[in-house]
Amino acid sequence: MNALLRVLLKEFQQLVQDRRMIPVLIIGPLIQLLALGYAANTDVTDIPLLLVDLDRTAASRDLLERFTGSGTFRLVGAEDDIDAVDPWLVRGTAQLALVIGAGYGDALASGRAPSVQVLADGTDSGSAVLGLGYASRIIAGANSERLRAALRSVARPGGPGAAAPGRADLVPRVWYNPDLKSRWFYVPAILAMTLMLMTMILPSMAVVREREIGTLEQLIVTPIRPWQLILGKLLPYAVIGVFDLLLVTLLVIFLFGVPLRGSFWVLLLLTLPFLMTTLGLGLLVSTLVRNQQQAMMASVFFLMVPFIYLSGLIFPIDNMPRLIQTATLAIPLRYYNNIIRGVFLKGSGLAVLWPELLILTGFGFAALLLAALRFRKRLD
Repeated sequence: MNALLRVLLKEFQQLVQDRRMIPVLIIGPLIQLLALGYAANTDVTDIPLLLVDLDRTAASRDLLERFTGSGTFRLVGAEDDIDAVDPWLVRGTAQLALVIGAGYGDALASGRAPSVQVLADGTDSGSAVLGLGYASRIIAGANSERLRAALRSVARPGGPGAAAPGRADLVPRVWYNPDLKSRWFYVPAILAMTLMLMTMILPSMAVVREREIGTLEQLIVTPIRPWQLILGKLLPYAVIGVFDLLLVTLLVIFLFGVPLRGSFWVLLLLTLPFLMTTLGLGLLVSTLVRNQQQAMMASVFFLMVPFIYLSGLIFPIDNMPRLIQTATLAIPLRYYNNIIRGVFLKGSGLAVLWPELLILTGFGFAALLLAALRFRKRLD
């Protein structure tokens, strides 16, 4: 027991003396609890809704008000042609489209059953299922109200004779993932997490390991320039990242059956700025820590876990509070998530994904520049 007590005292003394570990152990969990506690929400609310009203009657406007007044749907736009729906869903501006056909109001008034179509973006299968469920509930509620109104009209003295009220039929249609397979939503995320592991965590630990064993100091005294040393440390992991991209893509397609509707070369091109960002962050972490344990904790605790939870890989960003949604704009993985699912499930190309390319390129140059300046300062 005496030996155990001495070991415990030694460990506590080391923790107290290491000022960089105290924020990791105390402040870090509080920050993650507050941020991820609000972000980790599987409830689907505030669903972006596109309207295609081909009827333009009081009945169609009443149906739209039921959707927008439910608190579940948020109207983001309107189109006059059903062919205009696809760009909204491809870009992610809308998640569901409500299509009210011509003659909807006349059919209800005459007791016939008009059809109302709801088109859903199936790339997020969980949100699509819940969105279609909410839409079905709203349609069913409208039908029940019309039935009750008809029964009250019949029951009044001198009221009209019994007439069957019109009941709208909901015709759901899911695009990009017609069978709503959750695997199609989650498996592409493995690709992003694999790249993050190989190009952010491992490089940070490799640089720190060289400092621990003294080989980094040996490299410093050689004629190698700082930029040559930086590229020499990062390029091998970039090559490994490209190889992992190819390997994981093949597994996703042939093992899990997730279709690659877009071009692999577009995916590769859009992956390069993401690799620049993760490599730069890995190098930056290596300049801020002293040993491999700290490098692992800093990479996983402060970068990888928040990236995964706040990027939309698992939890929809639209469900998060406004403050958290604003914070996710600084998460590079958010934009790479749009790239992965856009190329795999929607067949998106550069014409759609160029904003993500520009943003990730900016992140990549900023991360590499900051890491290189910090790394060079440590070498000096």
